[in-house]
Amino acid sequence: MFVEQSWILKRASLTPKRIALVNLETQEQWTYQQLTVEITKWCHFFERQNLRAGSRVAVFAKNHIQLFAVLFACGLRGLIYVPLNWRMSAKELHDILTDATPSLLLFDEEMNCPVSLENMHSLRIGSEAATLSIREVDLNDPWLMIYTGGTTGKAKGVVLSFNSVNWNAINTIISWGLNDRDCTLNYMPLFHTGGLNALCIPLLMAGGTVVIGDKFEAKNALQAINKYKTTISLFVPTMYQAMIATEYFKESSFPSMNVFLSGGAPCPYPIYDAFFKKGLFFKEGYGLTEAGPNNFYISREAACLKKGAVGKSMQFNEAKIMNSAGESCAPNEVGELFVRGKHMFLFYWNNQQETEKIMHEGWLKTGDLAMMDEDGDFYIVGRSKEMIISGGENVYPQEVEQCILRHQLVHEVAVIGVADDYWGEIVAAFIVCKNQDDTILEEIKEICNKHLGRYKIPKKIIVIDELPKTSVGKIDKKTLQMYAKAAK
Repeated sequence: MFVEQSWILKRASLTPKRIALVNLETQEQWTYQQLTVEITKWCHFFERQNLRAGSRVAVFAKNHIQLFAVLFACGLRGLIYVPLNWRMSAKELHDILTDATPSLLLFDEEMNCPVSLENMHSLRIGSEAATLSIREVDLNDPWLMIYTGGTTGKAKGVVLSFNSVNWNAINTIISWGLNDRDCTLNYMPLFHTGGLNALCIPLLMAGGTVVIGDKFEAKNALQAINKYKTTISLFVPTMYQAMIATEYFKESSFPSMNVFLSGGAPCPYPIYDAFFKKGLFFKEGYGLTEAGPNNFYISREAACLKKGAVGKSMQFNEAKIMNSAGESCAPNEVGELFVRGKHMFLFYWNNQQETEKIMHEGWLKTGDLAMMDEDGDFYIVGRSKEMIISGGENVYPQEVEQCILRHQLVHEVAVIGVADDYWGEIVAAFIVCKNQDDTILEEIKEICNKHLGRYKIPKKIIVIDELPKTSVGKIDKKTLQMYAKAAK
């Protein structure tokens, strides 16, 4: 019997001998047929645990191909897969488990799991043969629950249905032109929507190959791209910063790569330049846990001409930009980005108030600021919560950051607003230098004076050794606020 949640089994019947998954660290490889065997084992295990439909299965583990067997088995048994961010503190994990109330916690034996549950089992199960047992579900039922990072408050459980996940995959395959000849290398954590839904699940649906890495190291990642002849891969800007600094990047031509993708945070323009100088295609995407995470498409050729553009909304979703009066923005006017489509989340777990707050007449209010050019291509300007209002003027950190990165000795930069009695907020920049130079601060101010309005120029420039990062590699601006207060 074929039901829509079992598309992974249909894919395996179509291309059983093709390689589905590769574990980079162990070199273990699974064909689609072998993936089906592993999924069947977990289905049988869940059946023996007497888990009811809708029960939550929490997973505490680093990146490994086994997680996909668990994920698909949860789908086939009508269970909700809850991947845990293993970088969180014991208190944060305890809060999530209290909120999610999972019936089962699976953990990696090689990791020290700081939380416990009455029903805990190792991710390693026996090799017993089993008969596949599928529990038919409604496609609007939950399949995944991914907790947001919580950098702006308490983590929320984002509930994604079968439709949410499947339509994101279908949309990505059609809009991006993915097929069974594609291969991706994924270092994004598999407790994050970017790790699961950006390319991994879409490529498995298309019959391609997914190579899973765990411990990111720039040279190793670049070598893996060539070894496995990957065609499309997603990394966050901080990973790209490390990659373009290696000798291996400078020496290799990466002939198999159709396009490098950047996501998770706005990408500094020097990264674009490093790829373009080598004749490599590079572009940005945009998404969030609550929608997609894939929402836009831009051709690789257009991305060469429009740095920072994410393009137009994909085949089966919509996007618009609204101003504070609730009206559609004119071209080049900044406003809040709204998206809608079948790829959107169902609700926040146990949090109806926040669910209602983020939805408006069927549209999801992203909280991100964007603008659209005359061609209809979208640009992400930044988070509305990160916008700085200094002396009544709006300042978008991304614009200031891109300006400061014009200085060749600036390796990384992050701009935040700091409370000020006179201005309301002032612009503060934290920079990481490639080499310390006594004149760098004055030179940065000169660059800013040349390219920015006076109210946008940082009143504070603080040099630090390393920018703090979140668990998914984004710059942690909440921690920078603490640094700013300590520097007063």
